[in-house]
Amino acid sequence: MRRIRPIALAVLAAALVLGAPARAAAQMPEHFENLQVLPKDIPRDSLLQIMRGFAMSLGVRCQYCHVQRQGADGRETFDFKSDDKAPKDKARFMMRMTRNLNTQVLPQVPHRRDPPVGVGCVTCHRGLPVPTTLDRVLATALDSGGAPAAIARYRQLRQETMASGRYDFSEGSINELARRLATQGKTAEAAALLEMNGEFYPQSGQIDFQLGEVYRARGERDKALVRYRMAQEKDPNNQQARRRIDELTGAAPAPAPRPR
Repeated sequence: MRRIRPIALAVLAAALVLGAPARAAAQMPEHFENLQVLPKDIPRDSLLQIMRGFAMSLGVRCQYCHVQRQGADGRETFDFKSDDKAPKDKARFMMRMTRNLNTQVLPQVPHRRDPPVGVGCVTCHRGLPVPTTLDRVLATALDSGGAPAAIARYRQLRQETMASGRYDFSEGSINELARRLATQGKTAEAAALLEMNGEFYPQSGQIDFQLGEVYRARGERDKALVRYRMAQEKDPNNQQARRRIDELTGAAPAPAPRPR
């Protein structure tokens, strides 16, 4: 579905590419039944390319949408025309949705870029069967097991999926989650996540400053002061950190540097 005229088959015959492509492709018939979105006379090679695109975009295999049945010889075969699996219905809906976005909605965007930007499965899925974000995954872990569960989940995902691009492991993603937690009064969780983030981004003065703000809100003056000083050491132009240091030490505010 990546700017392929996303009209689609009864199908997300997805994973011809992720596991048993030769076996699945060999079972694909020359003529297709129960095509409800893709053209009924679509060439076999064209259909295979579309299915491979789905497989890569969602990180799934053919059986995600297609029914497998065991033959008399004990071998598993695909019943491509069957509608017994719910993901196939969802696939058809999403393919129509993508087609409408690309052909009806996006062309109305004011000052649209040239060449125009389109959407496809990978735009949202990014290799995941169900689109989600790192923020949502960690929020769920926080709700179920607190900061230790969220940190363990982050480390696991970072190790297993960082190269895939499925999640945003940039410094800012955890900083923003911690900021929201702090505004909700969940300062212990915010501090724990920021401390972890600092392991991966040790040169970041922003993480230190945010930790200073969290510890200050918790009334932990000494910890806050340490972090503000670390933030200013890493970024001498951080005037916010300088002001916080002055507030906590009772020092007179340092004069602002004169423009040169």
